Amino acid sequence: MSRSAEAVHRVIKAYDVRGLVGDEIDESFVADVGAAFAKLMRAEGARSVVIGYDMRDSSPTLAAAFAAGVTAQGLDVVRIGLASTDQLYFAAGLLDCPGAMFTASHNPAAYNGIKLCRAGAKPVGADTGLKVISDDLIAGVASYDGPAGSVSDRDVLGDYGEFLRSLVSTSGLRPLRVAVDAGNGMAGHTAPAVLGPIGAVTLLPLYFELDGSFPNHEANPLDPENLVDLQAFVLETGADIGLAFDGDADRCFVVDERGLPVSPSTVTSLVAARELGREIGATVIYNVITSRAVPELVVERGGTPLRSRVGHSYIKALMADTGAIFGGEHSAHYYFRDFWGADSGMLAALHVLAALGEQERPLSELTADYQRYESSGEINFTVADASECVDAVLKSFGSRIHSIDHLDGVTVDLGDGSWFNLRSSNTEPLLRLNAEGRTTEDVDAVVAQVSAEISAAATPEGAVS
Repeated sequence: MSRSAEAVHRVIKAYDVRGLVGDEIDESFVADVGAAFAKLMRAEGARSVVIGYDMRDSSPTLAAAFAAGVTAQGLDVVRIGLASTDQLYFAAGLLDCPGAMFTASHNPAAYNGIKLCRAGAKPVGADTGLKVISDDLIAGVASYDGPAGSVSDRDVLGDYGEFLRSLVSTSGLRPLRVAVDAGNGMAGHTAPAVLGPIGAVTLLPLYFELDGSFPNHEANPLDPENLVDLQAFVLETGADIGLAFDGDADRCFVVDERGLPVSPSTVTSLVAARELGREIGATVIYNVITSRAVPELVVERGGTPLRSRVGHSYIKALMADTGAIFGGEHSAHYYFRDFWGADSGMLAALHVLAALGEQERPLSELTADYQRYESSGEINFTVADASECVDAVLKSFGSRIHSIDHLDGVTVDLGDGSWFNLRSSNTEPLLRLNAEGRTTEDVDAVVAQVSAEISAAATPEGAVS
């Protein structure tokens, strides 16, 4: 059946499919998405699709509806059941077939969605398939005259854990007490399988019970409020490190032994240094809001830094085009050439654990080697006219601006070690600010000026939040 363009575009976004269950996304809708995806993949030569899903109450039913859409188009379905998103990417690489992961990542319980990939975990974004799928849904997906596909089940959790451990040596590490906050998300399923077999690791679990209602806190560690429990747990247990994962466990956030967050940019620098240690001259990708400490370190370690727009589809495309060994985002997505160019928070966690366990210093001292600047973190504003607000901000800085680029939003270099980026979100109606400087005072001054200009430019209908 055909669907309205408004209904389709509200749910099929730049990177994935996501919406309110019942109101925007239901079994009928995802069955049509499954059919359209299978039709596209069949045209590219695929014969099967692997499907995984997270712990949300709606995920198994929606995944089954999607599978019905796929088999109706003549492709087989391999079900891996409960999975993290990077576990689904592993399956798409292992089985060399396209994949679909049912999750709404860090969004609240009322949401669900689909992350799609091609064989080998290659991305499917707006320009690489999602627009084709949208157009098919609006026009009505053509039926397939051939035989229906089959459905089979395969458990890949153990293989996934073994594969990740094969990429990072954990032999000879000193004993580590590792606190993990799964946020009632999929890390409660994958962390024991990946980290549990490591002899040096004592796993200290927090909120490992799979519960898509997120009874303890939202599974979004990017929000500092959702790290509070882990920070307290690290201090309470005397852990050497704390790890927090989002709902689908593809992002990893780190807390040191003092209970203080470690910036994802710092994690990016640490992992980049390790990867460049085994391949000098390799390319490392970072996005426009990552600390400038990252490209500086990459150059110092003999690598080639490459700047990217924010978003997994852009970085994955660059990973494939350049053969980059590693990529990191300030949102705590980490991409690895050895993991089909896809992102894996659990693999990043293994690198940090190995780096910590290979030497005797506490994590706070180890990570201090990679911290050079102060940053604001991401600050979000809801405004009626983002471009008007950006223009007002640029005008206010005037002659202080050293340079501007527009790779992703607008990045302003003030020439004194301070810079800021303003960009509209691809998934939410927000204007996002990230600022960095040599001192906290420098960052605070930039944030205050930008915030004041956005407040002044905001219309009554678009009050700043």
